[in-house]
Amino acid sequence: MDPDLQTPNAARLPAPERRGAPREVLHLAYPVILTQISVTLMQLVDSAMVGRIGSSELGAVGFGGIWIWTCLSLFVGLATSVQTFVAQEDGAGRVDACGAWAWHGFYTVVPVSALAGLAIYFGAPLLIAAIDPSEALGALATDYMQARSFGSAGLIAAMVLISFFRGFGDTRTPLYCTVAAVLVNGLLDYALIFGNFGLPQWGVYGAGFATSVAEYFQLACLLFFFTRRTVRRRYDTRPRRPQASASRRLLRTGLPIGGQWCLEMTSFAAFSSIVVRMGDASMAASQALIVLLSLSFMQAIAISIAVATLVGRYVGANDFKAAERSFRTGLGLALVLGGLFAALFLAIPGPLIGIFTKDVDVLALTAPLLLMAAAFQIVDAFGIVADGALRGAGDTLWPFVVRFLLAWGVQVPLAWFLGITLGGGLTWMWIGSTIYVALLASILVARFRSGAWKRIRI
Repeated sequence: MDPDLQTPNAARLPAPERRGAPREVLHLAYPVILTQISVTLMQLVDSAMVGRIGSSELGAVGFGGIWIWTCLSLFVGLATSVQTFVAQEDGAGRVDACGAWAWHGFYTVVPVSALAGLAIYFGAPLLIAAIDPSEALGALATDYMQARSFGSAGLIAAMVLISFFRGFGDTRTPLYCTVAAVLVNGLLDYALIFGNFGLPQWGVYGAGFATSVAEYFQLACLLFFFTRRTVRRRYDTRPRRPQASASRRLLRTGLPIGGQWCLEMTSFAAFSSIVVRMGDASMAASQALIVLLSLSFMQAIAISIAVATLVGRYVGANDFKAAERSFRTGLGLALVLGGLFAALFLAIPGPLIGIFTKDVDVLALTAPLLLMAAAFQIVDAFGIVADGALRGAGDTLWPFVVRFLLAWGVQVPLAWFLGITLGGGLTWMWIGSTIYVALLASILVARFRSGAWKRIRI
């Protein structure tokens, strides 16, 4: 644990002129960036291993994974609201109130996420059948979703604790736990996908089951740090009883976060459902693009998490200028990172695509997508950072409404019109999605710049 976190709150706040500066944002962001790189590598390893079996398997992992996240995104969003409460308590100097919010997060979100896991297990065959992909991909996607459903409660409980630590600026502990989980996942992938180390050869099901086990392993690591004496004494992490008033506050702030994530994932799942009906090669190409894009947007999420922590902290301390400076710094860092990845996509598209498959049909579909991806991930990064800043300030309802209108009023209809009605295919579907994220980013940035978040009370 960072020794700075064991000093009094006032001493940990930098001088006013240094608040929100690049150094402070990077200090919080770089462990999260490493965490996100680890998660991205886990996805890349999953996809690369499964892609060696076949394009249907690669497409099934992508398609099943999108629907898993769609089903759980409401609960993930709710869990992340713990960060907002912890950050504002920390900024106000009430550090001994931070631990209680982790317990309130557990009681509010984890039980329903366990029920969601059961619903996913039994509902996956019906969902996949209703979408009607190819017979081979549909059966594999069902297997993957059912294997991933076992990890639902572990994933959400881990997200509550990750949000707790990030709320008061400890971004290293989640990094350590995530890296350990990624290593476990990679080892189990190798064993269960291909039948190594005397374990069964489960293929796509093995990839999903390995991820579920890794999610509980990550939770165990986080609980170890959460219950350590230094953390328990400073942040008062002793067990609490459920409190209806605290749960209501979490739901009031967290439901719009979870709702906007759910809406966005649902619209993207609908987008992917259109893609999957275009053939297994199209879904495999789309999955390869998503994993490559995650190299960039996962880092934007890392900057967003750091910005959310700092905005929440300085809102709690009533220092709005520092909150605004944190936001501007985050946008600048996102632009730099986005530019680097754009150059990478443009410079070596062939080797990047070759990580996943040698299928000539998939390669032909993916190559032009990387040209579009260079622009996509830059505008997406701006929207992600702005969303984090608004979340840290507790301004969550307005972004939910905007996402609802744009996701279903722009993204899905535009993708269908460009890709299906006009016959533009996969590339033009993704161009439609790029237009959507550009509109969303512009509106979220404008919302924060308006200062309306200064009047929000959680």
